[in-house]
Amino acid sequence: MPQTPRLPIQKNRRPAVFLDRDGTLNASVVRDGLPYAPASVAEFQLLPGVAESCQKLHAAGYVLVVATNQPDVGRGTQTQAAVEAIDDALRALVPEIARIEVCYDPGRGEPSPRRKPAPGMLLDAAAALDLDLGRSWMIGDRWRDIDAGHAAGCRTVFIDWHYAEALRQTPDFTVRSFAEAAGIILARP
Repeated sequence: MPQTPRLPIQKNRRPAVFLDRDGTLNASVVRDGLPYAPASVAEFQLLPGVAESCQKLHAAGYVLVVATNQPDVGRGTQTQAAVEAIDDALRALVPEIARIEVCYDPGRGEPSPRRKPAPGMLLDAAAALDLDLGRSWMIGDRWRDIDAGHAAGCRTVFIDWHYAEALRQTPDFTVRSFAEAAGIILARP
C-alpha cells in the first residue's frame, strides 16, 4: 500500500486527528448510493462508538478537529444556521472537539483552497492550533477526505460505507467503523 509522504516531526507541536463530519461522526442520509448531510438537528444522529473513541483519542494527546464541506449552503439549499445548529449538537455530544472548520463553497467555478479535496481547512487549523501535520491523521468516508489528508501530509483512514463513488488515492487504512479507525490510530502513536 503506498505511503503518504510525511512531513518532518515538529517537536513542540501536537498531533491531530482531523475528522470529516457527515458519514464519519454522524450518520449520512444516503440517496441513490451517495451520502448527504442531515438537513436539521432532528436528522442528526451520532454514529455508534464515536463519543467513546473521541474521548480515547483526546486522552492519548490528539487534538480533534472537524473539517467538513457543507456545499448546500453555497448552493442555497441549506442555511448556515442549520449547519451551525448541527455543529453545536455535535460539540455537546463530543466536547473533546477543539475546532470545527467548515467550507460552504458549492464547488462551482474556481476551486476554493478550503474545499476538500484541497487541504486548506487542515492547514488553517494546523496554523491556528500549532499542530504537527506529520504526526496527524485524517478520518473520512469519501475520496475528498482521503485526498485532503494526503495533500496535508497526514496519514489517512477511510471508513468504507460502500458508496457509489471510487477513491482517487489509496488510504493508509480502510475500516468499517469509526471505533475501528480510532483503534488503528491509537495502536500507532
